[in-house]
Amino acid sequence: MSFPWAKHYEPKQPLMRWLDEKLPVPRLVYNAVGAGYPVPRNLNYFWNFGVLAGAALGIQIITGIVLAMHYAANAGVAFGSVEGIMRDVNAGWFLRYAHANGASMFLLVVYIHIARGLYYGSYKAPREMVWLLGVVIFLLMMATAFMGYVLPWGQMSFWGAQVITGFFSAIPLVGETIRVWLLGGYAPDNAALNRFFSLHYLLPFVIAGVIILHIWALHIPGSNNPTGVDVKGEQDTVPFHPYYTAKDAVGLGVFMLLFALLLFFSPNLLGHPDNYIEANPLSTPAHIVPEWYFLPFYAILKSFTADFILPAKLWGVLAMFGSILLLFFLPWLDSSPVRSANYRPKYRGFLIVLLFDVILLGYVGGAEANARNVILGQIASGYYFAHFLIILPWVSRSERPRPLPGSITEAVLAKHGGTSPAQTALASN
Repeated sequence: MSFPWAKHYEPKQPLMRWLDEKLPVPRLVYNAVGAGYPVPRNLNYFWNFGVLAGAALGIQIITGIVLAMHYAANAGVAFGSVEGIMRDVNAGWFLRYAHANGASMFLLVVYIHIARGLYYGSYKAPREMVWLLGVVIFLLMMATAFMGYVLPWGQMSFWGAQVITGFFSAIPLVGETIRVWLLGGYAPDNAALNRFFSLHYLLPFVIAGVIILHIWALHIPGSNNPTGVDVKGEQDTVPFHPYYTAKDAVGLGVFMLLFALLLFFSPNLLGHPDNYIEANPLSTPAHIVPEWYFLPFYAILKSFTADFILPAKLWGVLAMFGSILLLFFLPWLDSSPVRSANYRPKYRGFLIVLLFDVILLGYVGGAEANARNVILGQIASGYYFAHFLIILPWVSRSERPRPLPGSITEAVLAKHGGTSPAQTALASN
């Protein structure tokens, strides 16, 4: 959104004036993340996670490029090349651990970013396109993470690829053909490893491109805020720089500190010990599990245990993909005119239940598939879909939200004990 009070870029040096005339990159940066981009004055630290996700992607791309210089995408030597990186390449252990744990940190930051969007209604008009592009980024991230997990060619890498690609065979008539086409054979081997490596290298740059579109789409309506109230005037905004660049720098410092603690003190905390055993097609691990960030979707996949019209395996695959594709329809499933859950108590309650439901799905996805866990997974999966398809449309039509503040400034002043101009005028009357 172009605000009339936004400060315009005015280069003072002759060189910068010439550059602005020929290639106005400084103007673009100034208007995108500088003083030329006014943002709501009440953004809290949950708005840091977009910048943190960008920083995490940068870490992944840089470490990934260097790792690719030493990795060999061949089933005979892939596992050994990773061990060679760890033992023989200068700072190879650091790069490998930074890349592996960076993926977890990236997904964690994005999950919090999504949760913030759900809580504050950032998927609602006029920001539907921002949300839709965000879901596309999430899907690309999941594909990239899955293919990256296959590359070390340990036991979990091999059998994870075998199990996940095996789900495509559940598709009637063409499923097995698609699976063989994806793998380049009847089981994960050289062909699969080569194409997974190629796509794993390519997709982060595709993600970066979609992120540019994501930010571009955000700049058209402007940022949402904790009240969900639209900007009414200059008093509701502050320039992005220096206010939010400083705030983002603080958040980035905390993020890097936590990342360093994980990287240097417990780099294998989120990994699986079986992946330090070289892939063996003749030895199936006792308990095959994906990385932690896939566990809720894996639990939904495992929740279908009986055939009903369609095979249970196909129902599981449809439900797993449907649980993500459902997010594309969220802007139209929630018809409430109020964005922020701060003013929607009933919606906020169900959203907290959804949070615990997703955590329960994560537990079930990583737990042994006994009768108790299967039932827990079925209940949790049922609630997940009911939340979006039944509860959310019902709540958006039936709840009575709390009164909204007249403006962002009014909410800020009320929070800090000040008085808005409107309140002052009413008091004088």
